[in-house]
Amino acid sequence: MSCPSHKDPKKRDYKCENREFASKPKEKKRRAGRVKARRRMIKEGRAHKGDGKDIHHKDGNPRNNSLKNLSVQSTKQNRNHWDDDDTPLKKMRKKVSKKLSRKA
Repeated sequence: MSCPSHKDPKKRDYKCENREFASKPKEKKRRAGRVKARRRMIKEGRAHKGDGKDIHHKDGNPRNNSLKNLSVQSTKQNRNHWDDDDTPLKKMRKKVSKKLSRKA
């Protein structure tokens, strides 16, 4: 089933869009990685249930749950982090765009 697309955001079915997105196998694996990281940090005593903190993956890969790659951050700090230009994700995107521009 596909969600109807609307140009008017007031008519969008966000529940349907989220259901479709979250049901993809790739997203299920990414979410499982994030949950596993959270549980590992709780087990290590570096995070606590209900503390309002996020587990930050330093390399941007939610499936890399080595302790060297994980840190506990405030929600605001972690979610604003990806606006920086020096993040692994933005570096990767720059490399890909350079390669694509060379081929064109």
